[in-house]
Amino acid sequence: MTEAAKMRRQAIAEARESGMSLEEIAGRLGVSPGRISQMRKGPTARAPEGPASSAPRVLVQRALPTEPAVRGSKSLFLAEAERQGLKADRRMLYVGLEPASEHVAACLRVEPGVEIVARRKVMSANDVPVRIATSYFRADLFGDTRIAEPEFVKPSLQSALTALGYTFGHAEENLAARQPTAFERETLELEPGEWVVQVLRASYSTEDTPIHVLETICAANRHIFPIGQVSGYDEF
Repeated sequence: MTEAAKMRRQAIAEARESGMSLEEIAGRLGVSPGRISQMRKGPTARAPEGPASSAPRVLVQRALPTEPAVRGSKSLFLAEAERQGLKADRRMLYVGLEPASEHVAACLRVEPGVEIVARRKVMSANDVPVRIATSYFRADLFGDTRIAEPEFVKPSLQSALTALGYTFGHAEENLAARQPTAFERETLELEPGEWVVQVLRASYSTEDTPIHVLETICAANRHIFPIGQVSGYDEF
């Protein structure tokens, strides 16, 4: 370990002893809480060289399809991670209007480029960033509601949609693996060559109105995706 690394670890340890949180320390140093966690652990936090270098920093599950009990919880990620015994956290990155990408526009049944409401946050497990989750809503339906307001919607987005008179009807969920964008690579602290898995879930009301599109960008080597068979069918 270099002398500079030792000094960083000592400074972080002293800051923690003084009562500062990882988030506060990260803010002062201009890095993510996950990076602070790495710096605290020193070289042992890095994957070893050789065949074992692909070992993930942390491993979380993302069930497909989403279980109804989890879908209706305060947070899909928090509910899943806590059931797995992980220290889970989430941080809001952005709430506001942005142009609809082609795949999100198709789910919301609007033209690409039309402004929609976006709610984007980053999820971490054991202080390691693992997902970027963005909820999208049609601005013509939800732009003047509390769904478009900053910070987290309490007690949940689902309860807010119900309060607005929408009843969940069905959802369509798709998964695709791809290379990350520059934003995704930086936010998830990905190493060169690491991929992401994009899970796109579009929810529709009983009247077939598109009420919520959730795009989850998962660090591929930090996730496992248990896939359950739909109940009521016994065919393989």
